[in-house]
Amino acid sequence: MLPALERLSGTRLRVWRRERGAATVVAGAVVDWAPPAEPDGGRAGGRVETPEGKAWFEPVPGMDGVWLEIGGKRGRGKREGTSLPTAGELAEIVGSLLSAERETAHVAAELSERYEEIDLIYTISEILGHTIRLDDAAGRILGEVSPVVGARRATLLVLDEERRVLRLVAARGMDPKAVEPIELDDPCSVAARVFREGRIVSYDPTDPTAPNPGCPVGRQYKGKAFLSVPVLYGAPGQKSRPIGVINLTDRVGEDAFTAGDRKLVAAIANQIGAAIENARLVARDLGQERMRQELELAHDLQLKLLPSPLVVAARADVAARCRPAESVGGDFYNLLNLHGDRVGVMIGDVTSHGFGSALIMALAMAAAGIHAEATVSPAEVLARLEQSLSEELQRTEMFLTLFYAVIDPAAGRLAYANAGHAHAFVVSGDSGEAIRLAATRAPLGVAAAVGGDEARPWRRRHDLLCLFTDGLADATNDGGARFGEQRVLGHVTALRQRPAREILEAIYTDVAAFTGGGPASDDRTLVLLKV
Repeated sequence: MLPALERLSGTRLRVWRRERGAATVVAGAVVDWAPPAEPDGGRAGGRVETPEGKAWFEPVPGMDGVWLEIGGKRGRGKREGTSLPTAGELAEIVGSLLSAERETAHVAAELSERYEEIDLIYTISEILGHTIRLDDAAGRILGEVSPVVGARRATLLVLDEERRVLRLVAARGMDPKAVEPIELDDPCSVAARVFREGRIVSYDPTDPTAPNPGCPVGRQYKGKAFLSVPVLYGAPGQKSRPIGVINLTDRVGEDAFTAGDRKLVAAIANQIGAAIENARLVARDLGQERMRQELELAHDLQLKLLPSPLVVAARADVAARCRPAESVGGDFYNLLNLHGDRVGVMIGDVTSHGFGSALIMALAMAAAGIHAEATVSPAEVLARLEQSLSEELQRTEMFLTLFYAVIDPAAGRLAYANAGHAHAFVVSGDSGEAIRLAATRAPLGVAAAVGGDEARPWRRRHDLLCLFTDGLADATNDGGARFGEQRVLGHVTALRQRPAREILEAIYTDVAAFTGGGPASDDRTLVLLKV
């Protein structure tokens, strides 16, 4: 613009700036000389002799130390017949141009700074959008944030809800192993206070009036400038709550973190808050899916421990079914081919259900076959089985009802031992009478083994052995009524001439209809056997 003003005014124009006693050309032709000190102390213009001739130096309004040199024949007046700008008017025009240029430079610098911040937020959004694991994303985020705000060290702490501490998930400029979990009620921890109060805390050690953020006595903060920002999250329609803290410490340079830094980190903390919550949801879903798969595997493995009725199909007509109330349970049965065409039948019910009872069930299944093969007496089998399980039964404070019978069809004899199992019956093929096989001793794990075998006649292809657990008899409907033992025996009596499998299906169908098909509160097991 200066050449245009020269043509308009018909003079030579040059802009000077004086800083620390030295004058330099800001605009116009560069020369190897400098004007003397500011005319009239800088308060008004003045005429100065220069190597190029006389010139008028006019102070530029609004620009301290800036002068407009007006050279040539033209003075401060007006050329005859024309209306030209005066020296003061020319200085005002130059001042306006310089002010606009300075404002443009300031806006450009601010835009450049804002661009860096916007680019940072975009980068973090990209990181969080492509990373499920929070610890992976957190390290990258701290690496992006720290240089922008000028922090040499940074940490991200996240609430451990179970232990109620702030746990480190990422660190920059320091050894993560050196950071211990922080108790939420720690009175000397700045991070804990920021979390509790849910507000930003910053510290400028160069400000003598700034209160030390540490303890008044003892553990005072002795580092450089720092900025601690709570990480907040609020579900839609709910109030935000703190779930972590970002700490930025050891500010580069002497100054403290700015208000712009606080706003920027607070915006990033909001992004991280949503990411933390998402990571927790993902981890919970993955954990639940993993648990579901493990439960399904445990369920399948437990059912595979139970023998198929085909094991004794050559000697007997057998139907058996076990339905755990949960993925795994404490009910079990066993079918054994013994010497001399004898058949062994066992049913057990571990108190409670779930993994604890499933463990006892698995151990009982493993030991039962070994003891049954080595021992003729059912009572002795139960005694040895109790000895094998004693340690686990004591540790878990569980007990086990167990019925074990050996049927010798050639001798027409059924020998059994009953450790407190209530539902064991022989149903007569003629009359349909259900004869209870009473307990011969206490459940395993309750008292020392007392009692021997009991025996009764067994009519081949005539009598039927019916064994079931409490879960079947205690099944309830919506009104709270029990399915009951007699309802189970009613089906067995009415269908005693039918194959065992048909009787079993009829009972389970009736139980499902009675209970409405809802979830069972206890394991349900039924074994029916004809020899």
